[in-house]
Amino acid sequence: MTINVSNRWAVGRGEYSRFTMEELVENFLVTDLFQADHIELVYTHYDRFVVGGVMPVTETLSLGTVDELRAGYFLERRELGVINVGGPGKVSVDAGDYDIDHKEGIYIGRGNRKIEFSSDDGGNPSKFYCNSVGAHKEYPTKKIGLKDAEVVPMGDKLMCNERVINKLIVTSTVDTCQLQMGMTELKPGSVWNTMPAHTHARRMETYFYFEVADDQAVSHFMGPREETKHIWVGNDEAVVSPPWSIHSGVGTSNYTFIWGMAGENVDYADMDTFQPNEFRASAQ
Repeated sequence: MTINVSNRWAVGRGEYSRFTMEELVENFLVTDLFQADHIELVYTHYDRFVVGGVMPVTETLSLGTVDELRAGYFLERRELGVINVGGPGKVSVDAGDYDIDHKEGIYIGRGNRKIEFSSDDGGNPSKFYCNSVGAHKEYPTKKIGLKDAEVVPMGDKLMCNERVINKLIVTSTVDTCQLQMGMTELKPGSVWNTMPAHTHARRMETYFYFEVADDQAVSHFMGPREETKHIWVGNDEAVVSPPWSIHSGVGTSNYTFIWGMAGENVDYADMDTFQPNEFRASAQ
């Protein structure tokens, strides 16, 4: 078993303005999250947010500490959210074992030492998408399935953004310190997510895109509203969104994405919205 860690350093608006497309991708796009029998982690320097992918195929994978944390164990000072985007599997923590099916999640609080991942069937392996942030106190571990989520229909078919927001790891479903996670599913024929687009200066966010067909893609928009740029994103890829950046996308077909947030507060509605006619693109 291998744990690989890479870093994404914090980028300011001034640096972003000068970025080429290659630099944009290097700093904000996260690829290759799911490797057989590996744990892949990206340590970002926005609110110390960690993005991870775990794909157990032939063995059980254990999430141990890494040098970046300078901790005795991974959740010594952290909390963890996990959503399974693959086949059925199991997450084992100090409190016991949890069966996590496709599109089900689990919140694991600070202080848990044992965190293990396994697949029910190596031929259809689990793909555990993980978000982790700092935590100031312990909260109980809790499994959250779609039936437990706060479900919010949004959008309009005529605007090509009809979607369902499944709030999985949020204050209405589970106690957390600062982590918030959910999953947005676009209806067939809809391709735009997160309209009206917005910023929330008190939180950073990541978008993880999946159920993107092999021959399709999503164009993810980011940056200040007066200087937006885009990154083309494929299946099982993520984009790191700084607090000063919008985060919205349009696909060549419908898809699903997971959003994860952390920062100053856990108020889902704390955002500054902009209408589409307020945006201006950067000359890249």
